Amino acid sequence: MRRLTRRQFLIGSAGVAALAAVGQWVALAGSAVAGRIVGASSARGHRLREGKFPPPAETIRKKIVIVGGGIAGLSAAWKLQKSGVTDFLLLELEDEVGGNASSGSNATSAYPWGAHYVPLLTEESTCARELFRELGIITGEENGQPIYNEYYLRADPEERLFMHGRWQDGIVPQIGISDTDRAQYNDFFARMEQLRGARGRDGRKLFAIPLDKSSADPTWRALDRITMADYLQQNGWDSPHLRWYVDYCCRDDYGAVAADVSAWAGIHYFAGRSGKAANTDGQSVVTWPEGNGWIVNQLKAKLAGHLQPKCLAFHVEKTPKGATVDYMDIARDVAVRVEAEAVIIATPRFIAERLLPTKRDLSTFHYSPWMVANITLNRLPAGKGAPLSWDNMVYNSPLLGYVVATHQNLNRVQTGTVLTYYWPLSHLPPKQAREQAYARSYEQWRDLVLTELLRIHPELRGHVAQLDVWLWGHGMIRPSPGFVWGAQRAAALATKPPVFYAHSDMSGISIFEEANHHGVKAAESLMRHFNHPFRSSL
Repeated sequence: MRRLTRRQFLIGSAGVAALAAVGQWVALAGSAVAGRIVGASSARGHRLREGKFPPPAETIRKKIVIVGGGIAGLSAAWKLQKSGVTDFLLLELEDEVGGNASSGSNATSAYPWGAHYVPLLTEESTCARELFRELGIITGEENGQPIYNEYYLRADPEERLFMHGRWQDGIVPQIGISDTDRAQYNDFFARMEQLRGARGRDGRKLFAIPLDKSSADPTWRALDRITMADYLQQNGWDSPHLRWYVDYCCRDDYGAVAADVSAWAGIHYFAGRSGKAANTDGQSVVTWPEGNGWIVNQLKAKLAGHLQPKCLAFHVEKTPKGATVDYMDIARDVAVRVEAEAVIIATPRFIAERLLPTKRDLSTFHYSPWMVANITLNRLPAGKGAPLSWDNMVYNSPLLGYVVATHQNLNRVQTGTVLTYYWPLSHLPPKQAREQAYARSYEQWRDLVLTELLRIHPELRGHVAQLDVWLWGHGMIRPSPGFVWGAQRAAALATKPPVFYAHSDMSGISIFEEANHHGVKAAESLMRHFNHPFRSSL
């Protein structure tokens, strides 16, 4: 990881310090706001780090155990069940499955606690397309292009940006920009569009989703060894507005600024999204009030009976007959051993390594921490310049902005809503950012978020009914320079039956399609190992 100079640290912390200097009126207003810090259960996870568990008090048998109930684990379970494999158990640490696609709800609306949309799927995202057809997200095909369910496509207005005291349509800064800014915009976006359709010497797309279907052309993979900030500099793109925009995009998908992200990954954000549809433009996304929690809930219903939450797996051991998985049943406070023929570990790799007796070098695996706040309002936000949109971003703020959970509702006459505020803690290296995040009290987080909200929307003073906070200590894998096409990620892809792995950190990019791909791939590898007949989704 790059070392921060004192000047860089102070610049990166300036926005946070400004938010921390809350006024008396914010503190007083906040004291009347209900709320708390909810999941994820860091105390349960830290128990795994401490490694103190009682011996198993009982033993059960299952053909397959899946450890981890995020999108990867759920996708593996879905593929197994779809292929006729039903003797499996999925263990999840939290009270509910979902991982960073978790969601919540109250009397006002459902809302996301993490991932909140999926772009139109690429041709290469074959297993995700199969799932989307099954869930009714894709309803048919016309002229070779998928037809998406209109109810699930992002509603208008789509996005706006707050800068210089007013709102503008779209995310790319337009207020007060120069002719030089515009020229660099045109050059940058033309290059990204060119790379979206380009192919390497092996005939494969340079930037594909899933990313392991991308070209192996060494000329382009070399971009993984420099930062996205270096790439901008090499091309003469020094517009501060363009730099802010690229930083925003890197923070949005990777939880890190362009100076901490591989140039290959930074370009992939723009050039990898090549999905098309018969009934909407290529920039559309699918979303729901609860974000990707909608997909989780559909899978949860399909897999009922196989899911066991509140279970902390703490040891996996290979045996002559397969493997054993030891876990703590949190609800009963008892250790249980599962004797299985195979195991799919669908957790982040740093957790997986704590479960196994042999350890790997994970020095290049870095995870970005996040804070997500859901704010329930009894009136809608306003703002001059552009109407309230689904995604509402803020220029030059430590926080990214907010998503309006009720924007997808068919009832357009609304008196209240829930805003989901996203804050990637990219102002410090991940370890220090995590420590700082967990050291803050709920009241400190509440006042930081309220200060930002009321700076942009002073009309909401007195209209905040509730504000809850979720801290993601390891919210997503960070594609640091050298990681995507580096040796450690390549080693993480290796499978040694009867233990299989599935997680988006095996890609280096934490998006739905990657998690789904690795979950299905693990399930298919497992069935291939047991000579079980199935139709491949990959």
